Amino acid sequence: MAGQISFKKYVPGSFFNASLDKASDKNERLILNMDTENGNKIAFVQIAGLVARRIICDVDIGHSLKAGEIFGLIRFGSRVDIYFKNKKVLVKLGQNVVAGESLIASE
Repeated sequence: MAGQISFKKYVPGSFFNASLDKASDKNERLILNMDTENGNKIAFVQIAGLVARRIICDVDIGHSLKAGEIFGLIRFGSRVDIYFKNKKVLVKLGQNVVAGESLIASE
């Protein structure tokens, strides 16, 4: 989806294994909210893991993103949580996705 970054917040924290549920609340993370061109909102949370412990984010509030554009990097053993509403999820639990290539949801 294309849109503009409307919120950015770094949250310090622990470095549990990123595959654990508690990593969403406890681990170091960076939260980005994006207002899409069609009026929807989407949130990306880069969560640092046990091994690499490194979050890279190359965008700031006001930055416009194209669909599939890279906005940062999350190192080995980390994860990205994506939050959105009113979309059909296209990926399956445990499926590997590739940034800029894999479709994760549709209207």
